[in-house]
Amino acid sequence: MTRGMEPGQGAWFPRCQAQGLLRADSRPPRAPQELKLKDEECERLSKVREQLEQELEELTASLFEEAHKMVREANMKQAASEKQLKEARGKAEVTALKTLVITSTPASPNRELHPQLLSPTKAGPRKGHFRHKSTSSTLCPAVCPAAGHILTQDKEGREVDTTLFAEFQAWRESPTLDKTSPFLDRVYREDVGPCLDFTTQELSALVRAAVEDNTLTIEPVASQTLPTVKVAAVEYGSTNTCALSGLARACRHRIRLGDSESHYYISPSSRARITAVCNFFTYIRYIQQGLVRQDAEPMFWEVTRLRKEMSLAKLGFFPQEA
Repeated sequence: MTRGMEPGQGAWFPRCQAQGLLRADSRPPRAPQELKLKDEECERLSKVREQLEQELEELTASLFEEAHKMVREANMKQAASEKQLKEARGKAEVTALKTLVITSTPASPNRELHPQLLSPTKAGPRKGHFRHKSTSSTLCPAVCPAAGHILTQDKEGREVDTTLFAEFQAWRESPTLDKTSPFLDRVYREDVGPCLDFTTQELSALVRAAVEDNTLTIEPVASQTLPTVKVAAVEYGSTNTCALSGLARACRHRIRLGDSESHYYISPSSRARITAVCNFFTYIRYIQQGLVRQDAEPMFWEVTRLRKEMSLAKLGFFPQEA
């Protein structure tokens, strides 16, 4: 017996081992099975991820294709709209030219819309004016001393200013847009300059130059709601502030100067002033091009009427639909 041991203590472990009380576990290990299951799960998840990535790529490609398709359709619609707008403007200019120009054919002048283009003996009474019959069988003619033109007395209470008529007659003999002529110099000083003199001086000068060059465009704001995908044009002011006067007004129109993509919102009053000046320049261009064929006196009265429209617009009188 070994020292320090209790009786029977040294032989206990061998006996237990011999009796089979302490034996190794006979079940197979679980670690390889768990690893195999995990590998299968990882493989399945990897396939799911690859499938999702493929679907995402297909969806992205489809979205890009749809976006490009929308862009192409928007560009086509915009191009078609711009083409229609140009055609409409061309038709409007042709219509205006047909109604204003007097040709050599007697049936060509529009006697109802433009009685001012006819000679005083053929033109009917204007709306709002009444002619009174005179018991006198003859009228005393007035003679323009500078031009040697006989001016008949007007039955509507108008009287031709001989100085103004002489300047116009001299310009009509050799029509030009050179503002140094006495006729245009007077119109610039008395009508065109004051009518286009707005609060914003720098923009006023640009507008005046565009009107003289016939490169100014006025367009309604409501017609510019078409979808667009290109870079938007630079716009100054807002629909509630006039870019020319600086006043808070409802701006239903905007102007574009030349080929610039910049737009300026303008109030109805500013539009009426610009339109009045444009109408004057349009008429004298027709005279310069030889499109207006009539006597000097009715042409002079039409020019005077256009000058009157500029003066009224400058004072703030304009049609409500302007």
